[in-house]
Amino acid sequence: MRPTRPLRVLLALGLAAGTLAPALLEAQAGSAPARHNVRSRSLAIRNATIVDGNGTPARGPADILIVNDTIAQIVWLDPVALRAGRARRPQAESEIDATGKFVLPGLINAHAHLQHERAAYPQPYEYTLKLWLASGITSFREVGTDSNPGLLAVRAAERAGTIVSPRAFAYLRFGGARTPEQARERVRGLKTLGADGIKITGLDRDILMAMLDEAKKQGLRVAHHVGVEETNVWDDIAGGTTTIEHWYGIPDAAIRSKRQNFPSDYNYNDETDRFRWAGRLWREADPALLDTVLMSMVKANVGWVPTLDIYEASRDLQRAQTQPWFRDYLHPALEEYFKPDPANHGSYFIGWSSTDETFWKENYQIWFRALRRFEELGGTIGCGDDAGFIYQLYGFGLIREMELHQEAGFHPLKVIQHCTGNAARLLGEENRLGRVRAGFKADLIVVDGNPLEDFKVLYPGGTTRIVNGESQPTLGVEWTIKGGMPYHGPTLMREVKAIVDEARARRGAR
Repeated sequence: MRPTRPLRVLLALGLAAGTLAPALLEAQAGSAPARHNVRSRSLAIRNATIVDGNGTPARGPADILIVNDTIAQIVWLDPVALRAGRARRPQAESEIDATGKFVLPGLINAHAHLQHERAAYPQPYEYTLKLWLASGITSFREVGTDSNPGLLAVRAAERAGTIVSPRAFAYLRFGGARTPEQARERVRGLKTLGADGIKITGLDRDILMAMLDEAKKQGLRVAHHVGVEETNVWDDIAGGTTTIEHWYGIPDAAIRSKRQNFPSDYNYNDETDRFRWAGRLWREADPALLDTVLMSMVKANVGWVPTLDIYEASRDLQRAQTQPWFRDYLHPALEEYFKPDPANHGSYFIGWSSTDETFWKENYQIWFRALRRFEELGGTIGCGDDAGFIYQLYGFGLIREMELHQEAGFHPLKVIQHCTGNAARLLGEENRLGRVRAGFKADLIVVDGNPLEDFKVLYPGGTTRIVNGESQPTLGVEWTIKGGMPYHGPTLMREVKAIVDEARARRGAR
């Protein structure tokens, strides 16, 4: 469809954000429906109810005009004029009807893993990338890759627009260093490779402090999975770590004896030991000292990406092993990796008992309280799913993470903020991502249902709802729009299922 002359003029001028000429607010002129993975120069999302991503309540109806890759304007519609057919609407080449649906900023997965194999079986990147998009994820922070050229190639292709993918942020693994100067050299080397940030695990204190100092000089953000090491969150507070991943290092720093009460036969390298006793860690933290730790994190601007979903199997193993989406969407490589096996990280459920689950259930309750207190003090909480481990499937894990944030006591509006505006801030992208706002990148999701009432409507494949006493299916995230490109959620999931079916057939033919 050829755009009208006013729209052609607007496109030629490049559309300064928020400056849509009033003359263009005419009755819509027969826009074509949006098509999966087909870009239009302009796209309108009609009659949307918007959740902005900044914690404020939903508003609507509105038309959202996207030009190229940017939100050009949000037009709030007068319901009376709309019913009478007199509402002035932005013109666009294509459109999505969002009547009765919710539009959110695209979700940001701030702790993601893009794996090309599991348990020595190949697993294509396409599988993960499409699952993420179908779950409404428009950006991911990949943490933990060992300077993987595959990740950097995916990021390059994503930025060039030659693959179907959310926005990629590559946090390369720091790796080893024996001296502070080696630590600085390693940071400079990662900067040269093109890292967006650095992921670190446990480090000795002198290495950690040199690494953090050099990262600051190089303008690189740092995500820290602390572990049971010489350092804890007090060192992150002193050195200026960007985010604490998971929760290790926080309760440890609030134990007055300075060390958890491990039994004499404890072995950290035995993951069943490690995770069994991790389930008893929060109960040993002194509440008053923990409050001081949390306040200090806030003052030092250390954020927190808790990944609540990834440990849920520890408190309810049967639920984790029988998730319904495994039937159609669990890649056989991932299925193999999930089986209890000391050779696979996170596959530690050997002799896991109801006693272990009981301690982990208590662990979660104390963890929940700490998260609420952290936010009350002004801390920034983000969302990440750490999927590809411990029975968590890519994309689905982030929606489960949102449900667990709600279980922790956060209002759904705050949960959405954690996974959009807050996560953008942790990435340093708060001026262009994480909001439904004119001038921001057009990273949006159109949801068939009300996520403020039920986060399950975000799951790929949707859920069911009761309408006039009858069960009615929903479509989940019907559309994921990344940089103005529309991806149809159900179509993506059909493509994912085809990948899984083909891999299962190849596996069965061996």
